[in-house]
Amino acid sequence: MAKRLSEHLNSLYLGAANKMRSKTARKKIIAYVESYDDVFFWRMVLDEFENDRRYFEVMLPSRTNLGKGKKIVLMNQLGKQLGTDMIACVDADYDYLLQDTNYTSRLINHSPYIFHTYVYAIENYQCYAESLHSVCVMATLNDHRIIDLESFLAEFSKIIWPLFVWSIWAYRNNFYRDFTMTEFGNIVSFSDVNVYHPEHTLEVVRKRVNRKIGYLQNHFPQAKGAYEPLKEELLKLGVTPETTYLYMQGHTLFENIVCPLLNPVCTLLRKEREREIRNLAEHETQMQNELSCYQHSQSTVESMLRKNINFKSAPPYQRLRNDLIAFLKSDEQENTKNDPQATPASQPLSYYDMAESSEDNEDNYL
Repeated sequence: MAKRLSEHLNSLYLGAANKMRSKTARKKIIAYVESYDDVFFWRMVLDEFENDRRYFEVMLPSRTNLGKGKKIVLMNQLGKQLGTDMIACVDADYDYLLQDTNYTSRLINHSPYIFHTYVYAIENYQCYAESLHSVCVMATLNDHRIIDLESFLAEFSKIIWPLFVWSIWAYRNNFYRDFTMTEFGNIVSFSDVNVYHPEHTLEVVRKRVNRKIGYLQNHFPQAKGAYEPLKEELLKLGVTPETTYLYMQGHTLFENIVCPLLNPVCTLLRKEREREIRNLAEHETQMQNELSCYQHSQSTVESMLRKNINFKSAPPYQRLRNDLIAFLKSDEQENTKNDPQATPASQPLSYYDMAESSEDNEDNYL
């Protein structure tokens, strides 16, 4: 028997509270996220769907502790309480690609009340290739294209694609301790890029990837028959050789690939702008003033990446958007029925009851 009011605070409770408001009041939908870092992203996503009939409040899952992560959102008291008035918004991690091979994967792939990024994490969206030139412009206030960033990441993705398939195979078949995400990240990471010869960095990554693939082929011969079917399945799920970077571990992509790529580019752009100021200044005082003004107007690559929202054209983001549209359309259709005989049993909560009937995988790799 529940002893605290919070244990009764579920989607049905919020739905009843919404119905008690005036007919002109907007419906409130609570969206639980994993951590403080996720609030801005999901607020930006959900803003589009607010209107004169509904609004969202993005919240952390607990007001009593600082617990973070997908498990805190999905595995605690909130699990069975989600519904049309209370949803969860999480990073997909590998769970989208694992396709029901563990409990969390089944949960996020089938529950109508859990929305995930499709890409590994929010950082992957922030590093969306088509938006990186704009990030450089925001950081340096210089619009000169020194390097084709989209082509670089596309080629990088094609290089790591075969090893990424191996990584998914390892996690699907419980060999993730033998080939961890951390090891995958170490293999594909780099510390700097020669802006004038970026192909040199790609060649170094290619050699490391090929070496590891040879090792895995020798140590896991049982994967030979499953590798090609898995590759085809990943393609159907939306992963392509050119976009592999979107599905690898987010913080590794952000810190060990995109930042080392953009920092030298932005350094050259800043030097180019400062040289232009020195050449155009009519006297010393004007030069010093302009340089000081320019230096104070610059920003770091990291901070501009965190603020980057120019990824809405990305296919995975459009899939997330379509999921929200379908959810809200279904909710509106349910509301228009206005059926007073509706019972709590009409809420499809059975996805969470899977935990009671199946052996729960601890998902230690998350």
